[in-house]
This record gives sequence, structure tokens and C-alpha cells, in this order.
Amino acid sequence: MTAARSPLPSADRPQPGLRERKKIRTREAIRTAAYALVGEHGYDATTIDQIAERAEVSPSTVFRYFPTKEDIVLTDEFDPVVLEEIRQRPAEEPWPDTLRYVMRRAVRLGACEDPEVARLRARLTVQVPAVRSRMRESMSATGRMLCAAVAERTGRDPDGLEVRVYAMSLIGGLMETSMYWAENGCRDDLTALIDRTLDVLEHGLPSRKP
Repeated sequence: MTAARSPLPSADRPQPGLRERKKIRTREAIRTAAYALVGEHGYDATTIDQIAERAEVSPSTVFRYFPTKEDIVLTDEFDPVVLEEIRQRPAEEPWPDTLRYVMRRAVRLGACEDPEVARLRARLTVQVPAVRSRMRESMSATGRMLCAAVAERTGRDPDGLEVRVYAMSLIGGLMETSMYWAENGCRDDLTALIDRTLDVLEHGLPSRKP
């Protein structure tokens, strides 16, 4: 997913200070440079030095923001936005309905930001083993954030087995959905694929068609 805009109106959330705005601009410049270079030359042929030059920063600055080249491709501010969306939903809303609403909105936000980047990232996850491996590593951090959100809504222990299994099942399912989308040329409607994924998590594997 690409970095998504915050769902809160600007008047309802604290505005970042000058230093934080500069950090955000630097991160976005590095990401933009990396995506452009990967699109032009391919992932393996793109170096940190090239990314730094295109972004007009030093290689050490790139590494300060992104420990590895894979992190430039994968890291964004998407997870906090999803958690913020979950917390804004009505407390009485059934959890499956909340999750489906938030995931659909996340896909729409990602598509509005930059659909080409979303497709590029999905393809790299399939095509580049290092990117795929790094994504699997990052799933644990995303899973912990989701555990906290599930616990808030359901009154369960965020470290409880059931919450952890559910959260990681969802994260794994979303990753497989992204890979399936890329493996099939990103032709399918991603929102429809997310709906199918959530159906499986909510109801289990459908009966085999005769």
C-alpha cells in the first residue's frame, strides 16, 4: 500500500512542526526517487547512491530514514491511518463490519494517492525475494498494532492467543491478497479481492463448487 492521507479533517488533528514537516518531505523525496529509478532501471540495478543523488540528499541520510533499500519500497505511514480509522468507527458497530469498511477505504485511499506505485510495490513483493522477505519481517510490527486495535474494540487482552492469531491471520491474508493481485497482472478489482479475503476470515473456506 502507498502512504495514505489521514482520514481526520486537518482542523481536527495536530499539525506537525517545522522539523517534522522537513522529515516528511525528505522521506517522500527518497521514496519518490526510489520508485522512479526502479521503474526506469529495475530494482536490482537501482543503488542507494543513485536514490540519494536523485533525491538530493546524502547516502547516509537515506540510511537514516530507511535502514535497507527494501524499507524504502515497503515503509509508509499506512498502518497508523488504518488504526485511526478503526478507532473512529462507532463502538456498537460489529467488528467484521468495521474491518470491511476500513479495508475498503484503505484501498481507495491508496489508489487515489498513486495507483502506479501501489502496483509497483505489489509486483516487487512477488518478483524480488529480498522485498518479500523484508515484508514478512515487518508483518510482526503491523500485527502488534492490529492486536492493540482489536483489543480496544473487543475488550480482549492484546497479548491473548486468540487476538494474536486473528491479527496475524488478517495480516497474512492481506499480504497474500496483494501477491495474488500482482501475480495476475493487477487486473482484478483490489477492493473485490479484499472482500473475498475478509469473507474467508469471517466465514472460513467456502464449500468446494461441484
